[in-house]
Amino acid sequence: MEGAESEMNILSNGKGHDHGEDMCVPVKMISEEDQNGTQTIRFDSEGGHLESETFLPNGDGKTPERFTDFEGKTSFGMSVFNLGNAIMGSGILGLAYAMANTGVLLFLFLLTAVAVLSSYSIHLLLKSSGIVGIRAYEQLGYRAFGTPGKMAAGIAITLQNIGAMSSYLYIVKSELPLVIQAFLKIDPTSDLWYINGNYLVMIVSVSIILPLALMKQLGYLGYTSGFSLSCMVFFLTAVIYKKFQIPCPFEEFMANTTSEHLNISNSVSHDFHIGAVVECAPRMMTINSQTAYTIPILAFAFVCHPEVLPIYTELRNPTKKRMQQVSNISILVMYTMYFLAALFGYLTFYGNVEPELLHTYSRIDPYDTLILCVRVAVLTAVTLTVPIVLFPVRRAIQQMLFPTKAFNWLRHTAIAMVLLTVINLLVIFAPNILDIFGIIGATSAPCLIFIFPAIFYIRIVPTDQEPMNSRPKIQAACFAALGVSFMIMSMSFIIHDWTTGAGHSAGGH
Repeated sequence: MEGAESEMNILSNGKGHDHGEDMCVPVKMISEEDQNGTQTIRFDSEGGHLESETFLPNGDGKTPERFTDFEGKTSFGMSVFNLGNAIMGSGILGLAYAMANTGVLLFLFLLTAVAVLSSYSIHLLLKSSGIVGIRAYEQLGYRAFGTPGKMAAGIAITLQNIGAMSSYLYIVKSELPLVIQAFLKIDPTSDLWYINGNYLVMIVSVSIILPLALMKQLGYLGYTSGFSLSCMVFFLTAVIYKKFQIPCPFEEFMANTTSEHLNISNSVSHDFHIGAVVECAPRMMTINSQTAYTIPILAFAFVCHPEVLPIYTELRNPTKKRMQQVSNISILVMYTMYFLAALFGYLTFYGNVEPELLHTYSRIDPYDTLILCVRVAVLTAVTLTVPIVLFPVRRAIQQMLFPTKAFNWLRHTAIAMVLLTVINLLVIFAPNILDIFGIIGATSAPCLIFIFPAIFYIRIVPTDQEPMNSRPKIQAACFAALGVSFMIMSMSFIIHDWTTGAGHSAGGH
């Protein structure tokens, strides 16, 4: 059946409820039967949107749960890798700085709260998905609020994930030339093409990211996701190891930038100590001018919600409980890695830690072989994360522009190529790209994490199951209000940052 190839199809979980009552627009039901005898019920809305729902009766006449138009083939472990890779962002490099500006206990409290809230948010998404049997974030918006809901979700996913992909490639553009220079001992003033960040980011996009982005299903990226996470484990191991190798106060590396002084043996000075006041004791709680900026960073540390439903779709033996376990394990693993990276990074440098942790290590020895390998690992991790983040953007674009079209390789490939081209152009030609996407992150991330899951849940779950004054819906309403508060707070921080020129952007993933 042609619909079996479509990425857009929406399939029922066989709850047996009245579909006509759940739809936000009038529908008409058309019964069809394919060559295998499988009955298909099509719902044709007045807006022209086509939804197909397949019912496969089992022996006792009940309809089994189905969230895809094909059998999910991705194992539990690969699903954990994919979701964990979606969660893991470049923001892990800034968590030590966040701890330095909050203190160990306040950081732990905030990180724990955000992890729990993220798990609850995924619970809302999965429950809404289970009610209507929809596997796409945008289609939950359509089911809840019609076309405006679908467009709002699609635009938020597109902006958020394009911002994330741009930040990852911006890291490639800025860090990869430095790694090559250090390994090959090249003069930084050299104009060699292979240390030009613009060329390197295009090469990486074409040779690594594009082939992976052309995969038809997310499940195929489980192995690259596992490798990406192993790179971040290597980063974490190096951070822990360096804690016991670097003394406090540490001694700064003073190097001449000319080529004749690139040799370490004649370019190190050991007579300069960082800071007039040496801080070698951890602070349990700190409140300063930078503390407020760390809250949005932590709030967005577990952004993975656009990827949850696609991963749920491809999960083998998909059930809400099983996918919630995938989510909880992924969040727990990332929570542990986040906290350990922040803790040992902070305990290495204390108040001298920089917003980007690896830059602080470079102040001690920019040619440290271990740290160079860590840089390569981080570059590998962020590069392999881009295809994972690209999938929901492509799905959102298809849902908005081609909602009734069956899967087509040409369109699948063209959207990926256009997205990577646009992102490369932004990274190459937009000097303030991170500031631009700071605003986008501050608006789209709270919508995807807090606001949309809550209001979709309130709208989709029937009132006969959960009245508006029931505890679950009151909690969801409070959750949406929390998201609005985060959005306002993040916007105010970034606007204040732009107007005063102080502080650091708080909008990244």
